[in-house]
This record gives sequence, C-alpha cells and structure tokens, in this order.
Amino acid sequence: MMQTANEFRLPGNLEGTILEKIIRCKVREIMAARTSFPAASIESALERAEPVRSLKKALVSGRPPAVISEIKKASPSAGLLCGDFDPVRIAREYRQSGAAALSVITEVHHFHGNLEILAILRWHTDLPLLRKDFIIDPYQILEARRAGADAVLLIAALLEPAALESLILEVERRGMEALVEVHNEEELHKALDAGAGLIGVNNRDLRTFEVSLEVSMNLAPIIPARVPAVAESGIRTAGDIRRLSDAGYNGFLVGEQLMRAPSPGAALKELRSG
Repeated sequence: MMQTANEFRLPGNLEGTILEKIIRCKVREIMAARTSFPAASIESALERAEPVRSLKKALVSGRPPAVISEIKKASPSAGLLCGDFDPVRIAREYRQSGAAALSVITEVHHFHGNLEILAILRWHTDLPLLRKDFIIDPYQILEARRAGADAVLLIAALLEPAALESLILEVERRGMEALVEVHNEEELHKALDAGAGLIGVNNRDLRTFEVSLEVSMNLAPIIPARVPAVAESGIRTAGDIRRLSDAGYNGFLVGEQLMRAPSPGAALKELRSG
C-alpha cells in the first residue's frame, strides 16, 4: 500500500531543520485538503484535464540552454524575493526570453505559493509547468494534475526507496513526469533504482541551505547519459550554465537569480545569452 501523509516520518538526519517545520505544516495541509476535497472528486475532474506537455522533451529538444525558470515570491533562506509579484506577467516575460519550462512553487506557509497560481498559469502559457513542492502523498499528485501541472518535483532525501518508487509510478500513471531531486551519490542511486527518468541535482544543502555548484559537478560523471539531468540552485551567470552544460547537464533550474531582478525576463535573457 502506498504511504500517505499521516504515515510520513521525516528522515532522522533532517530533524531539527527548517524542513521539519515545513513538513509538519504540509501534513496538516494535506489532511485538511483530503477532507474538504476528497480524492474521488479530483478523479472525476481529471476526466476533463488538458493534455500534458512534456518537460523532458522541452529539455532535450528545445533551443539550448534549456532553463526552467522559477516563479516564487519568497523563500525561508532569502525572505521576500519579489514585492510586485504578478505570476502571469513574469511567465510572459520568461516565455518571451526563451524559457524552456516554468517551475511554480506551491508551498504556502514558507514560500508564499499556492496551487491557484499554477492553475492560473495553465491558461496563460504553453510552456510545461513543474509543480515544485514537498510531495509526500499521492493526493498531492492528483492535486497537481488537476491544477494543470505537467511534471512534479520529488525530493529523494525526504522519501524512503519504496515510497519514492510508488510516487514515481503514480506520477507516470497520471500522465505526468517526475523530476527526482538528489543532493549526493547515495540519493542519486536511490532515485535511479526507483525508476527516475529525470534527475535534478540540487546544489543547496537541505539542512544548512548553503549552496555550491560543486555538488552538480561532482555528480555529473555518474549520472547515466540516458537520463536527462537538471542542475538546480546557485546558478547566477551565463558562465555557470556553460560550465554545467559542458559537464553534461541538459537543463538548469533558476529561481532567486531571476526573481530578484527588476525584470525577470531580462535577467533570463542575459543568463541565456552566453
């Protein structure tokens, strides 16, 4: 049987971190959502869902560099990123500046995101949409599909191997794609063994929130060539993208560097220009 939120236990090495607070909020949020909008009701709504757009195709077949441009208002480590937060305007800027896909933060309490932003963007862009959140329950995958997500982020560090494999299968059963995020070699092997078809390497340490591109550089040689890989966090310049591209990465997820700029689209254009 697939693990649900009320059965979830945070790995011991993440206890006492900001993640513990986030997950406690997430469990309460999921349980409340299940009560107000049961899974069976979402299943019915999915019969009218729009076709899924492939994130993987956008990364490997589009014009390089393939940047997954992120839409988020705030983060626990950086605070408020964008005072004049207009997701539709930002998405249009990204589209005009060559974004391959959009990452949409839907975590409410610490990142000031929500599923409504994702649902609105579904009607204002033709780019693939990645739901970026702390996914620990199959109910969240149903939510993502209903809101218009084409892919979801799964964080290997949060999930036991069996739970990760089950969630990947559930994502694929819904027609979407899973971007499985890893931070070290152990998590990479766990993701690959679970059947990950897209790997994201997060350069941000989930315990300390410190960032280093060396995380991506060190893992690059052991990521199978058959699995598209995305470097995440800490990408600030066109030179960073060149370096990571030369190491074998197909895509680059960039958030704070763009969201802090007066014009996120102009910042993306500059980042891709190299």
